Amino acid sequence: MRTFVTVDGRRIALYRAGEGSPPVVFLPGAGLVGLEYHNVVKEAGELTTAIAYDRGGTGWSDPADLPRSAAAVATELRAALRTAGIAGPYVLAGHSIGAVYARRFAQLFPADVAGLLFVDPGHEDVLRYLPPEVVAMNEQLKPTWENLPDLTEEQLSASRAALLRLYAEWPPEIRAPLVEHRLSNWRTGLVEGRNLEDEVYAELAAGGPLPDVPLIVLTAADPNPLWAQHLPPDLLARAHGGICSLHAAIAASVPRGEQRQIEGASHQYFHVQRPDAVRSALRDIVATLR
Repeated sequence: MRTFVTVDGRRIALYRAGEGSPPVVFLPGAGLVGLEYHNVVKEAGELTTAIAYDRGGTGWSDPADLPRSAAAVATELRAALRTAGIAGPYVLAGHSIGAVYARRFAQLFPADVAGLLFVDPGHEDVLRYLPPEVVAMNEQLKPTWENLPDLTEEQLSASRAALLRLYAEWPPEIRAPLVEHRLSNWRTGLVEGRNLEDEVYAELAAGGPLPDVPLIVLTAADPNPLWAQHLPPDLLARAHGGICSLHAAIAASVPRGEQRQIEGASHQYFHVQRPDAVRSALRDIVATLR
């Protein structure tokens, strides 16, 4: 069920299932929105209160100037939850850039965090864990933001078909508007992540350690599909090994941290491909807290 709360004059869309404590809050990856987590919200709602949402400037929330600081995103989320009457402390389940924002939330408001689930998270130390060739390739593949062409009708048609297949198990009343939203707002994720490497990562690096709460880091065992298109097998394996090592270090940064490498999952759609792994991790965190 979608509801709206107002934070600093901006409507923020929330999606809620279930009841109980501690509440689980899903923070979407860049370019994704709350409805794309319908499957895991529904399953988490069988354990406790489960929330997904659209950050300001994304999904069905009101527009906002993008990109934003991680502190602005974290502060907005905290206010939205409080306005909705959802009391903490929370289990924050952040995917990709959502894990970055969850970490900033935990730095700023440690008393409001009961547990953390990072799903294939980003981190400011990522370049130290990657082979130099991959770092160089990433630089070459970065788009020129000001000159991105519109999608052609052929590209739109192919993307629509792929998204409809991806979300085949979503209820029709959710799937259809979700797919059309993704097609008409595909630039949002690119714009939202523009300041990740040069501003947001610096913000987190200076923000201090995570609180001592249960943390599970889920690592996609399948290599990055973009890298797989451009790297020879040996270099691809080394790059993926670097990401696995980085995630192990994130888990080791807190006393109650754990990493789980999940087969059959890749970065962007981890929660669609392996919702059982997300559910299992949340179940374990909630059980520990209870």
